[in-house]
Amino acid sequence: MRSVTSLPPTTGEAAGAPAASAVSADVPHLLAATSGNVPDQVDALRRARAFAEPLLVGEALSSGENTLAHADATAAILQGIGGSEAMQAACYLVYASMHLNKPLEVLTKAFGPNFAELAVETTKLMHFQQQARGGEGGATRVDDPATQTETVRKMLLGFSRDVRVVLLRLASRLQTLRWYAASKRPVSPSLAYEALHVFAPLANRLGIWQIKWELEDLSFRFLEPDTYRDIARLLDEKRAEREVYMEQLRARLESGLRAYSISATVSGRPKHIYSIVKKMRGKSLNFDQLFDIRALRVVVPNVKDCYTALSWVHEHFKPIESEFDDYIAKPKPNGYQSLHTVVRDEQGRAIEIQIRTQAMHDHAENGVAAHWAYKEAGTKGYAGVSATGEYDAKIAVLRQLLAWGQDLSENPSHRGLFDDRIYVLTPDAAVIELPQGATPVDFAYSVHTNLGHRCRGARVDGAMVPLNTQLQSGQTVEISTVKEGRPSRDWLNPELGYLVSNRAKAKVRAWFNAQATHETMMRGREAVEKLLQREGKTAIKLDDLAVQLGFKSADALFEVVGKDEYSLRNIEVVLRPPEPAEPVEDIQSMVRKPRANNAAHKGGVLVVGIDSLMTQLAKCCKPAPPDDIRGFVTRGKGVSVHRSDCSNFREMAARNEERVIDVAWGMPKAEKQAAVYPVDVAVEATDRQGLLRDISDVFAREKTNVIGVQTQSVKGTAWMTFTVEVSDSGRLNKVLGIVASVSGVRSARRR
Repeated sequence: MRSVTSLPPTTGEAAGAPAASAVSADVPHLLAATSGNVPDQVDALRRARAFAEPLLVGEALSSGENTLAHADATAAILQGIGGSEAMQAACYLVYASMHLNKPLEVLTKAFGPNFAELAVETTKLMHFQQQARGGEGGATRVDDPATQTETVRKMLLGFSRDVRVVLLRLASRLQTLRWYAASKRPVSPSLAYEALHVFAPLANRLGIWQIKWELEDLSFRFLEPDTYRDIARLLDEKRAEREVYMEQLRARLESGLRAYSISATVSGRPKHIYSIVKKMRGKSLNFDQLFDIRALRVVVPNVKDCYTALSWVHEHFKPIESEFDDYIAKPKPNGYQSLHTVVRDEQGRAIEIQIRTQAMHDHAENGVAAHWAYKEAGTKGYAGVSATGEYDAKIAVLRQLLAWGQDLSENPSHRGLFDDRIYVLTPDAAVIELPQGATPVDFAYSVHTNLGHRCRGARVDGAMVPLNTQLQSGQTVEISTVKEGRPSRDWLNPELGYLVSNRAKAKVRAWFNAQATHETMMRGREAVEKLLQREGKTAIKLDDLAVQLGFKSADALFEVVGKDEYSLRNIEVVLRPPEPAEPVEDIQSMVRKPRANNAAHKGGVLVVGIDSLMTQLAKCCKPAPPDDIRGFVTRGKGVSVHRSDCSNFREMAARNEERVIDVAWGMPKAEKQAAVYPVDVAVEATDRQGLLRDISDVFAREKTNVIGVQTQSVKGTAWMTFTVEVSDSGRLNKVLGIVASVSGVRSARRR
């Protein structure tokens, strides 16, 4: 038999000040108490409370409120705004789950996975909120913009996983503030600030007006008690006189509409202190200048009656045209609908009048809370969105949550929170965060790298769109793919606008870099294997050869060879058996003292300190004037002349420093034709028809003789090696600049 032991509560408003006392109960007993054989929503409220009661008796929240009483009051709030019994039942399971060793397992067995996941996810969110506020006992207001931004974003994404969590947390926070107000205990400023700037705007976006105004008034009362008392006193000063006048006005309006055969219910509209303060501050008004101190609400049977009632009001009172709003023709983003008008009576007193149908009024009071009855509601819909199934209902409310983020960014006090981000939906309603201006390609890479590579088309809210379309918060994006795909180079062109996300751009670049590296290694492998064939060394292991040359692997060797950064001569030196080293004296004997009238050697190369010594230009680096050159004394072939930056020369000089001698270019006689030298030029370009012809034309125009060409094309990329004759390597740089400007050429450089 397994016991269920209470754990010290550590999450949000459920964190008790003292450690919770141990509560032990048999799991079978708990399950029996809740009719555990029925893991669905049948009689869920009664079963949930019976399950939670033995675990919560005597437990208290960090505020000091009894946990079970808090759950009872939270359930009552949800009932008041139209929440289902299932939602009310969840209130008890959230707090019960904190006292279970394995809450997901136990609650799944007792109530099914739906309730279990809701309870566990809600407790996780509560824990996060506590961390974000820095603890319930914090005495400083959480108004750091960076902290608030991160809190709001994380809450938004967390809520979006299961929108029922929103309603549970809103109701729970409202009850916490009510308890503080009733008990007259001091409230943590961070808790009140979060309620005012995070929960109340969220309730507004979801259209839950009852919770929204009460959260605002209570939190404002705790944050600015002096201002709250001042406005409350002003409202009370002439309350009796105002109430008599409003009752007369109410009766007049009701009887007048009855004469038009309109059965209207007219009532006074509650005055909310926080909204009064906001209006006074926002419009720089005095209390006496406010229009909505006197306010009536008119509820009529249908939309036609709304406009008939408006006509009657404007006929019998003087309307203030600038204060008229038709939210029926153009509902608010949260689905709110009503006619708002401000009129003046015969004495010039301003009166605000709201006109709506009963359905509009129900939605204005409860918002999406009642929307969770979509299975019973059929196609009634919400905020103009049909809710014929669970997916449609979830999407409808998710859109409201996402648009709430936009509301925050438009609010001056929250400016910048969401300006740089958008939130869109996958087809299964998962929320994806993207930078402002992001496209379907950004979306695809955010979901999965492979989805981005294979992306070929996109639907936004069911309609096909170009891949560079800028997405908006709340849209649903579906990506069309191919089985085997690759990104397009066009995606990296900023002028075409396919990618905004730096993360997505990095993934595309990484793909192309990997392809280029692979092709480079293939070229290097081919060159090394051909060399091994020529040398008759095909039996040698490539990895062993690479290690012998100082590389970690054969691929590392292939890469530098393919990039022309490592000469094959280095491999030849390793493959061929070393000859016995000559004594230093033999080398020095080749070097004679210079004659006083030493002349330039044939070929235009002057070997300093040596006369009549055979010289040759190295084929590995093909030096040409005015390159900086060095000489290396070979065995039997005289002096080999290299560019001083030649990798082969550096390798040989490191092994046989005594063979290195100084050399310099000789000056040809004026009457003789200037000497020419063969030089290799490497060109990389996008392969196309006529590419070789266009490059050859450049060499011809610049009077540069081409004596050899090698070309290779792999997957649309051409690599070309031109051997040209030059008398001055300095002039070659100008020619290469012209070659680089040829259409499709990516680079042109001397090898």
